[in-house]
Amino acid sequence: MSGTNSERELIAEGPAIILVEPQLGENIGMVARAMANFGLAELRLVNPRDGWPSEKARAAASKADHVIDATKVYETLEEATADLNFVYATTARERYGFKPVRSPVVACQTLQQKFKGGEKTGILFGRERWGLTNEEVALADEIVTFPVNPAFASLNIAQAVLLMSYEWMKCGMEDLSETLFDPVEQKPSTKEQVFGLFEHLEEALDSRGYFHPPAKKPRMIDNLRAVISRRGFSEQEISVFRGVINSLDRFPRQWPRKVVPRQQKATDKAEIEGNDGE
Repeated sequence: MSGTNSERELIAEGPAIILVEPQLGENIGMVARAMANFGLAELRLVNPRDGWPSEKARAAASKADHVIDATKVYETLEEATADLNFVYATTARERYGFKPVRSPVVACQTLQQKFKGGEKTGILFGRERWGLTNEEVALADEIVTFPVNPAFASLNIAQAVLLMSYEWMKCGMEDLSETLFDPVEQKPSTKEQVFGLFEHLEEALDSRGYFHPPAKKPRMIDNLRAVISRRGFSEQEISVFRGVINSLDRFPRQWPRKVVPRQQKATDKAEIEGNDGE
């Protein structure tokens, strides 16, 4: 789904995303893209297998260059988290007796609170194949895990980052129903306008003999009014409906020409050609 707009203000703040020994540059790039989608910009890499920088990562980032260009590389996880005040570790495996375990929603609420309080925070993500070690999880303050299918709990690293990034942005929104699109403002119709539409439609249908038999006309009118009044119309929608009725009143009915099936056309053509050869 495309939607990049360089003219809009770029959101770039929040917890650092820390990848421990990522293997593929493409995965790092997709992580950067996921971060940029939801306003995160600080990416830290711990001992990336294929080194850094990576053109494969830049290509996969799909123009999230501000994340790629600012990415920092560390030799150890201790160095990558040294300046942070609070860190979450993500894991799909149960770690007995380790740390408090939070859902992404609760974790991001905590991260938002700490961010507003001026604290520096981070989220750890493990290796593509086997995640974080117990020793690495021990360096975090709390654990966050996703509500996934227990029989198929493994997430691609970019998917995991995307989920946390989305929750981070959502938790920071004052109104969860807001979108990036400007709402279409339409003036609601008055009851007088709706009644006028009723009368207009009834007159048009009556002139064409729709209400048959006449004894059923009151019930049919009630049904039509119930359908039309089921939802609120805008003034523009009332105008559109009345324009349709006016068009039907203005022009005589033209029956559609008979549609001949393709197979019948081929048969008729063959018969004509056969007759020409006689």
